[in-house]
Amino acid sequence: MNRALILIIEDDPEIQEMLALAFSGEGWKLLRAATGEEGIELLETQGADCIILDIMLPGMDGLRTLKKIKAETRFRAIPVILATAKGEDPDIVSGLELGADDYVVKPYSPRVLIARIRAALRRIEDAKTAGEDRELWQAGGLTLDTLRHEAAWEGKPLDLSATEFAMLLHFMSHPDIVFSRNRIIAAVHGPDYPVTDRSVDVQILALRKKLKQAGKMIETIRGVGYRFKGE
Repeated sequence: MNRALILIIEDDPEIQEMLALAFSGEGWKLLRAATGEEGIELLETQGADCIILDIMLPGMDGLRTLKKIKAETRFRAIPVILATAKGEDPDIVSGLELGADDYVVKPYSPRVLIARIRAALRRIEDAKTAGEDRELWQAGGLTLDTLRHEAAWEGKPLDLSATEFAMLLHFMSHPDIVFSRNRIIAAVHGPDYPVTDRSVDVQILALRKKLKQAGKMIETIRGVGYRFKGE
């Protein structure tokens, strides 16, 4: 998606300029906002294909901004990458539970962020062609519909981010197989995606919480990785 529209919500002008320079060779169109309120206004008037969202913003902070974005049905599928100086698990999990697709911890490398944006845009493209071989996956009370991009537990919709949906699809389509963290990331984001084992564990934790009782279907295999065990 060479002409993708990237919305940067960041109050530090130096970081905005750094990202604009780093993104100049990608062919992306950029929108810049210094506050959450300004970012939402740009989103409503011009849209976006991916959002880079700082957490520590003046006025409405990044998490409140994220919550407001994901509350709108028309914006829910837009991938949001959080940029945060807070790298502790509770902060990251809070963002993922609110619907963020990914996160980077400051200070971060622009090249790493570019790789994550590419992966997010690729997931959107893949979602458009998903379900050609199979549309509906089910394990007990857990269902996943690739054509509608919907997941549900006992008939109640689950609010999953694009990354969480892709991760759950990978698990449900390969039941009883143990995957290392690297193989999970390669399947969801593509090869050579810059991420740590801890990042995978945090995202699995967030996915389990969103799956409610079905979260226990994702089993931890100590020293190896994770396995999906349907009921």
